[in-house]
Amino acid sequence: MPTEQDSLPDKTMTPNLLRHPAQFLAFGFGSGLSPVAPGTVGTIVAVPIYFLVAHWGLFYYTLFICLGIGIGIWVCGVASRQLDLHDHPGIVWDEFVGYWITMWAVPVGWQWAVAGFLIFRFLDIVKPWPIGLFDKKVSGGLGIMMDDVLAGVLACVGLHLARAVA
Repeated sequence: MPTEQDSLPDKTMTPNLLRHPAQFLAFGFGSGLSPVAPGTVGTIVAVPIYFLVAHWGLFYYTLFICLGIGIGIWVCGVASRQLDLHDHPGIVWDEFVGYWITMWAVPVGWQWAVAGFLIFRFLDIVKPWPIGLFDKKVSGGLGIMMDDVLAGVLACVGLHLARAVA
């Protein structure tokens, strides 16, 4: 006979952003709940945040990124444990930080923001070596964050190379 517990939704499929502040942040203020391409939607939400902090100066922008990484390791780990699923597709704080890393010391402007978005999303989706290695071998909040951090670093290098050639 079914019990009340049987009628509760599967916790791995139903994030509750009000359950814990970590889920609210890990799911990108709700952007990770998009039924289609949550990582891309999360990255889109990261763009206006970038424009808000891009003029802080390199020291403070770097500090912002480091804080984002530290917060991300914690919130992604907590949300992952609460959902009992490593790297739930809706966890997009890592995409936020990966995009912000992509834009490190890049000229502020919509053309660079779009180029950074496209390069970062490509690297995050395709996961070429060594990004894919981190994605598969490192677990917990650190593992969730590290593949996007590395994708952001590689995308940033790509943007700086493009700027040097242009």
